[in-house]
Amino acid sequence: MDQQTQIELEAAAFRRLLEHLRDNTDVQNIDLMNLAGFCRNCLSKWYLAAAEEKGVEMDYDKAREFVYGMPYDEWKDKYQTGPKQ
Repeated sequence: MDQQTQIELEAAAFRRLLEHLRDNTDVQNIDLMNLAGFCRNCLSKWYLAAAEEKGVEMDYDKAREFVYGMPYDEWKDKYQTGPKQ
């Protein structure tokens, strides 16, 4: 497999992961952390780090909005159960 195809497949898998997380808002970040060792906020931090490595200007709020599919505070109000962080 050539590198461009690999990149495209990885990007498609990442987009599918984000879609799955957005469709399954009942799965809380704490559940993800306990079961998988990462959560939506981790993905946001990794996305931000990748942007910074490429010299793309971005902040953590924009990275979280990308991962959550909406501003984080909006997602939190709609879907987060238990104590609000």
